[in-house]
Amino acid sequence: MQDSKLRFSSRVENYIKYRPGYPPAIVDTLASECGLTHASIVADIGSGTGILTELFLKNGNRVYGIEPNRDMRAAGERLLRSYQNFTSVNGTAETTTLADRSVDFISAGQAFHWFDRDRARKEFARILKPNRWVVLIWNERLTDITPFSRAYEELLHEYATEYKTVDHRNVDAHAIAEFFSPQTVALKKFDNRQVFDFNSVKGRLLSSSYTPEPGHAHYKPMLDELRTIFDRYQVGDTVDFDYVTLMYFGRLA
Repeated sequence: MQDSKLRFSSRVENYIKYRPGYPPAIVDTLASECGLTHASIVADIGSGTGILTELFLKNGNRVYGIEPNRDMRAAGERLLRSYQNFTSVNGTAETTTLADRSVDFISAGQAFHWFDRDRARKEFARILKPNRWVVLIWNERLTDITPFSRAYEELLHEYATEYKTVDHRNVDAHAIAEFFSPQTVALKKFDNRQVFDFNSVKGRLLSSSYTPEPGHAHYKPMLDELRTIFDRYQVGDTVDFDYVTLMYFGRLA
């Protein structure tokens, strides 16, 4: 299996264009329940192209974007260069390079399932100020609510050979609770949606690290099948991608 720190390098442009954002209600919830303020310092771990990072930057926070993939990190630097409170860091969840007790919040958007959880926990405990917060977020695609969502899920099982292995849902609620133990962890859910024409849904498919790329035997058959199911289920030449945004948050002992 490809190194997790390298596997998005060829997918950066599709990731920028077609991955979903995060609901602003995330910031509101962290403010009301965890004391997030404009002055809070955030370490966004696995910051990628900066989708979650920008949510905190818009809130006025100083944010350290920790990203090990050079191409993703460079894209984030381009997209976020207008924010004076943004610092890009070549680091990992296990070795952030940040100072001891230097941040108020640690966030990870669509990234925690790539971490070495034991090593990351030790690193998070090191860089967090006392009694501060870890926030783990995923946009979880709903796979069984429309005919298109069911057909798209079947397509992934048929053609995306690594899908079952690297799906973030392999890190379940029990594993997350274990990460925070003996402290408790809370969960909030938010609705999220994207509406795609065919070229956009193709880009969304190819933004996923587990889908085959040009030259792979599954690549053309996968796109042919995507065209078929899109044409079958489109309404007004678009299809919906529905998500539930999961936000787990808690303190570390």
